[in-house]
Amino acid sequence: MATLLVSNHNRLTALDAFRGATMAFMVLVNNPGNGDFSYAPLKHADWDGWTPTDVVFPSFVWIVGVALTLALGKKLEAGKSLGQLLVQAAKRAAIIFFLGLLVYAVPHFDPATFRILGVLQRIAICYLITVAIYLYSTWRGQVAAIVALFGIYTALMFFGRVPGYASGHLDMERNFAHYVDKIILGAHNYANTKTWDPEGIVSTLPAIASMLLGIMAGHILACKSSLTEKIKYLVLCGCALFALGYLADFGMPINKKLWSCSFVMVMAGIDFLLFAGFLWIADLRGNRKIFAPFVIIGMNAITVYLASEFLDTAASIFGWRDAIYTFFSRFLAPIDASLLYALLYVSLMYGIAWVLYQRRIFLRA
Repeated sequence: MATLLVSNHNRLTALDAFRGATMAFMVLVNNPGNGDFSYAPLKHADWDGWTPTDVVFPSFVWIVGVALTLALGKKLEAGKSLGQLLVQAAKRAAIIFFLGLLVYAVPHFDPATFRILGVLQRIAICYLITVAIYLYSTWRGQVAAIVALFGIYTALMFFGRVPGYASGHLDMERNFAHYVDKIILGAHNYANTKTWDPEGIVSTLPAIASMLLGIMAGHILACKSSLTEKIKYLVLCGCALFALGYLADFGMPINKKLWSCSFVMVMAGIDFLLFAGFLWIADLRGNRKIFAPFVIIGMNAITVYLASEFLDTAASIFGWRDAIYTFFSRFLAPIDASLLYALLYVSLMYGIAWVLYQRRIFLRA
């Protein structure tokens, strides 16, 4: 289910640092002491618009695209065939998808209602399709794939018919993605929504585009320009995507739960810019030590995610979360007690990653 790897010190520090920072923030926002008390930036937008929390998941999807561009490029140079690489990708995607199913099946293991799609499942689907597109196309073909995915998704959302309603609605109840999730996933939707899934079927199309935009950043990193030039290209792409996303917002609002095209572009724009900053500080200026905790988490990112999910389930079942939060709330305001719990939880996940790092154990699905 996993392979034991040895750390590669020749890789860009920014890759692991960015992935680790993203995962640390994901653990922070997913694990408050009390979900009713969180600061506004640590909550998702209710529907349209975005908060810092909404940046987390698309950033992880994006950085997977960046990393696989570099990894697959090296394997192709080493003589691996396209078929071999695609089979390896399919095996890895299957493992990640299975782990995602396990996250939502625990602890009840009810085959009638467990969630079929979710965070890891979306990553698995996007990963396999993105690898296939990367292997069998040039960068121009990959750009065309992004445009095609946007076009298909937009056509479905604006012209797909939802019985009982006119076409083109993008509110929570009447959009086409909600309708598809309801009839296909049924009782296997996200437990908090019941009838639709924020990582649902139709919205996976633009999520693939998110990973493909990471591929574009990977192409920039793989080119023969200087690191300074690469950073400039990343910044230019980031600014352009951010601006395009806000232009697209006039036609299709920025919305994480729909994973709208405008959302994809704005989030990718932010990722290009943030990653350029990580690259400038860590790899161009050589200030790697300040990112060390994030690098440690980033080198075991999926392991940290799984540990955080399974431990949170245990904390809920055995009452540990409530007990710790109640203790903190004796001397802190509820919102601060909730944040302190989340920060300690992130520290615990860092501790797990640190132990693995010290033992030179890097678990990849």
